[in-house]
Amino acid sequence: MDQLARPELLCPAGDMERLKAAVLYGADAVYLGGTEFGMRSAPANFNAAQLEEAVSFCHSRGVQVHLTCNTLPRNDELPRLPDFLATADSLGVDALIIADLGVLQAAKQYAPHVDIHMSTQAGTVNYATANALYDLGVKRVVLAREVSLQEIAEIRAKTPADLELEAFVHGAMCMSFSGRCLLPTYLADRDANRGECAQPCRWQYHLVEQRRPDQQFEITEGENGTYILNSQDMCMIDHIPELLAAGVDSFKIEGRAKSAFYVAAVTNAYRAAIDAYRANPSPDYRPADWIRAEMGKISYRDYCTGFYFGPPSEDAHMYYEGIYIRNWNVMADVQSSTDHTITVNQRNRFFEGDTFEVLTPGGHPPFTVRADELYNAAGERITVAPNPMATIRIVCQDELPGPVPEGSILRMPVEAEQNRPQS
Repeated sequence: MDQLARPELLCPAGDMERLKAAVLYGADAVYLGGTEFGMRSAPANFNAAQLEEAVSFCHSRGVQVHLTCNTLPRNDELPRLPDFLATADSLGVDALIIADLGVLQAAKQYAPHVDIHMSTQAGTVNYATANALYDLGVKRVVLAREVSLQEIAEIRAKTPADLELEAFVHGAMCMSFSGRCLLPTYLADRDANRGECAQPCRWQYHLVEQRRPDQQFEITEGENGTYILNSQDMCMIDHIPELLAAGVDSFKIEGRAKSAFYVAAVTNAYRAAIDAYRANPSPDYRPADWIRAEMGKISYRDYCTGFYFGPPSEDAHMYYEGIYIRNWNVMADVQSSTDHTITVNQRNRFFEGDTFEVLTPGGHPPFTVRADELYNAAGERITVAPNPMATIRIVCQDELPGPVPEGSILRMPVEAEQNRPQS
């Protein structure tokens, strides 16, 4: 891929709220699931009517819609597959993300106007497989997360130029090969390969000897045992030039089960990083400090670069805890603004006198505002906004330093919340 070409920024959409956040904050395409055949059952996903709305909303804004069909269907599911595929075709879905060869053949028959993208679940790690898939009618290969940048470059060099290469650049990583995991089936009776993962890889484990069932042995030193299967999150925000030099056409962000704030913040950061690099390309480009800081303002596990620079070193798994790190909270979503006021939909409790950081669409750095006065929907002045989903008008004595359009987000460090008055 030409390093100055604009790669697709492909963002997750677990429901309509997340989809709109992705589009507003700079996605070129979104990927989402229907009510069947998708690898994420936890999000709300989209029924046929919602999918039609999603396609209409995205296409009116120049954004593509990729629909997941990446489970491996069992025999009893196959009779429902033609209708699913035909519906995707009739609604104008741009691409189907597929992992199964039988589904691929069915898609060519029942959704002939929809591009086929071969899912990372297919585990493509070499150019021979990529070429074979191309011969079967696949337009794009979503590469396995286990490939390095050097391997991607060789795949790019030895495949047709019109075969697109997609790769994950940010988000949670699975400890199993290309996401094919049986742990939840055995430990929680939930099939990860049908979108029902219970994430037992994030659980804490001890070793138990057969004749001593009541005695737990720590696997590593430390009073809390270890999380031996718990992989870190991927973050490639510092490596835009390397990804483009390797030939990646589409940068994919993981997270259909994550919040709209996560989608907005990560999309905004990668949009800004990609655009800044293309404006001033350099092999040693690294994003601005504010962009990198965004990676710590969402919920996340410690970051690594996965397999891109070779097999993960000893820091590629996080052994000390299984929970997400969350240092910032969303306080409100913006409805409208003037030079001195912001009208918001409240998410968490906040107080008169609080200082918020404002995240706006468009790849811009955040800025801060102070809530000097608060008014409820009845126009009454209040000192605290205690009720989530309430409409609150925030008055700022100083003129706002920039536009605050609808869809902007007010957030606050958790530490600042804890240290301010609570009444």
